[in-house]
Amino acid sequence: MKRIVLFIATNLAVMLVLSLVLSLLGVGNPARGSTLNLGSLLVFSLVVGFTGSIFSLLISKPMAKWSTGARVIDNPTSSTELWLVNTVRALSERAGIGMPEVAVYDGDANAFATGAFKNSALVAVSTGLLESMNRDEVEAVLGHEIAHVANGDMVTLTLIQGVVNTFVVFMARVVGFFVDNVLLKNNNREGGGRGIGYFVTVMVCEVLFGLLASIIVAWFSRQREFRADAGSAKLLGSPTPMMHALARLGGVPPGELPQSMQALGISGGKGGWGALFATHPPLEQRIAALRGIQS
Repeated sequence: MKRIVLFIATNLAVMLVLSLVLSLLGVGNPARGSTLNLGSLLVFSLVVGFTGSIFSLLISKPMAKWSTGARVIDNPTSSTELWLVNTVRALSERAGIGMPEVAVYDGDANAFATGAFKNSALVAVSTGLLESMNRDEVEAVLGHEIAHVANGDMVTLTLIQGVVNTFVVFMARVVGFFVDNVLLKNNNREGGGRGIGYFVTVMVCEVLFGLLASIIVAWFSRQREFRADAGSAKLLGSPTPMMHALARLGGVPPGELPQSMQALGISGGKGGWGALFATHPPLEQRIAALRGIQS
């Protein structure tokens, strides 16, 4: 399963562009000459780090619709669409959140939820999921997505992404300063500017530290999947429907979302080294966790 998601991709794009623009304008260098100003660098890092994640959150709904081709159900045109809307409404009321937009998109079995605010989220399911699962299983999947919204997972993900972005920006420039000022002896450069070693080091470190940060974000994403599974069990009064839905996902094509939407979906998760970067736990682990609730 490909790990990169729309939220992270947009966040990184905004962060890198903003960082580059500010650097070209002469803002954000950690030092002039041989002096390292950690306070100014921290402020710069916070601005760059959180701008990308917050912007990604605010545009998450329209980007999700665009990337999947999801069609929002304004006026149900079939009994399935009517049942889908009514089920989401009932689950939302139980969870204590506002009615989300409900959408359907073409594709194999999958579903996702996104949005910046609990009371104006988006819940979307694929045609493959509706065709391959019975209504109890679909309701469990919808409960899982509603639980994501009720738990505020997108907001929490934004905060975590902002923190790790800040770390990446801050540490990359500290290392860049060390390389340029200490190893390359550029502290006496005329005008106090940074040398090429600083900029190359910063770019390399942002990539390396970004990979380490991705492990942290992926770990949080896996934990939220367990919580959303448990949330579905609570909303439905039993973990059995969610266990059946996950088992069904293990027996049908899981339906990869567009690369940009992968971490928002219901299915996914593999073992091996890729597990460190996986946004979803293996299905068998999720079923085992639900079985623990049942016992």
